[in-house]
Amino acid sequence: MKLIINGKTEEIALEGLKVAALLKEKKVQMPEMVSVELNGEILDRGVFESVILKENDKVEFLYFMGGGSQGFSTKCIHAGHVKDPGNGATAIPIFGSAAFSYDSAQDLADVFDGKRYGHVYSRISNPTVTSFEQRVNALEQGRGALAVSSGMAAIATVVFALTGQGDEIVAAKSLFGGTLLLFNDLISKYGVKITYVDTMDTGAYKRAINEKTRLIFLETIANPKLDVPDIKAVAEIAAQNNIPLVVDSTITTPYLFEAKKFGTAIAVHSATKYMTGNGTAIGGVFVDTGVHNWKSSKNPSLKKYIDKFGEFAFLAAARKQVLQNAGSCLSPFNAFLHCLGLETLSLRMEKHCANALAVARHFSKHPAVKSVNYPGLDNSIYKETAARQFNGKFGAVLTFSLGTKEKCFDFAGRIKIAGNLSNIGDAKTLVIHPASTIFHDCGRTEMLDAGVTEDMVRVSVGIEDVEDIIADFEQALL
Repeated sequence: MKLIINGKTEEIALEGLKVAALLKEKKVQMPEMVSVELNGEILDRGVFESVILKENDKVEFLYFMGGGSQGFSTKCIHAGHVKDPGNGATAIPIFGSAAFSYDSAQDLADVFDGKRYGHVYSRISNPTVTSFEQRVNALEQGRGALAVSSGMAAIATVVFALTGQGDEIVAAKSLFGGTLLLFNDLISKYGVKITYVDTMDTGAYKRAINEKTRLIFLETIANPKLDVPDIKAVAEIAAQNNIPLVVDSTITTPYLFEAKKFGTAIAVHSATKYMTGNGTAIGGVFVDTGVHNWKSSKNPSLKKYIDKFGEFAFLAAARKQVLQNAGSCLSPFNAFLHCLGLETLSLRMEKHCANALAVARHFSKHPAVKSVNYPGLDNSIYKETAARQFNGKFGAVLTFSLGTKEKCFDFAGRIKIAGNLSNIGDAKTLVIHPASTIFHDCGRTEMLDAGVTEDMVRVSVGIEDVEDIIADFEQALL
């Protein structure tokens, strides 16, 4: 039987050949990452075992980097890496190469065209970075992942892939300060309107959607307001309107929040935080969970990618249009550090969350603390929703109200074990005064919407012995 495969006529000595069997016959590399185009139409992966090929069928194998039954902790350690057959190394290697060589011009052209698996230039993809992408994708049980240079770059890449001039975004009001500045100072500059809604008012998301809306954006646990929206309910509204729900899951990680289960279309992470867990590397990653049907999307920014890549349209647009041209690529060395961090993610998140709950309970009764905000406290209106969405846990970020800005500064100046710096998700406990730092460029209304007040300290609880964290804070509050 003659088939035209990637533009070349080939004689296949098999009858009744199915697509899945053809992938095996041709020894296609990384079959879990390939999209198959048959006679000009992208096939759903679910029909690979049933579609029978006919004489002179035209078959194209289309690749992009980022694809990927084991348990969560096993995936954290093993996903995205195969033991090196040459020397037996079990650690993911660092491929410090700017570009990659091929034996023929046609081989290189096929990789550029997505017809062959491979890497051409590390601004577009790199083997070490791909290993990290596959590991995160496995944890999210997604369609594919894309790693970039930072968490902010991850959000920007998603937004630029999904929007164009005149489009709109519906976003929760209580967002991280950096995200607010990205939306208000940069994204809106290019003619994209952001409509902010009350994070907790599910109906507000629905009322804000119109024919120009391209995505809904929110955080699993808002940083630092710590309110917790009903993500499943918002996801249903997004699905009813055929638009993707994009969720920043940095605080919760895939260990606490199963993005796919709750209808999230795209899960975004700052890998700098809990994924790495030690403050050594900046990076970001996002996952197309497979929830959204891109082939039915009416988004004009994605049309040419839908025509060619079908279900992989969003990932193709993000990599080929945004990452490739904007250059916000992740360093292979940072990808290596992110992979190392992921190996202990489940262990660390258990300790982070247990310590945070203990610290929150202790200082909610402290005379020098006006109030403690933490979703796991019994008096929190978010406790029930958080417990249901985050596997009975509540994250490791909390805030103290100490009465005045001066008391916050005094507290930050007296701590001895904890660090006074702008980060979260480190193994070390960290504190910061958000109003004078990460929100200092935001207006008063933006700060209040984000839950930021002058007398508030944000705490990222680490994995030290909790007794030592409490003792450090006790002496700092004297």
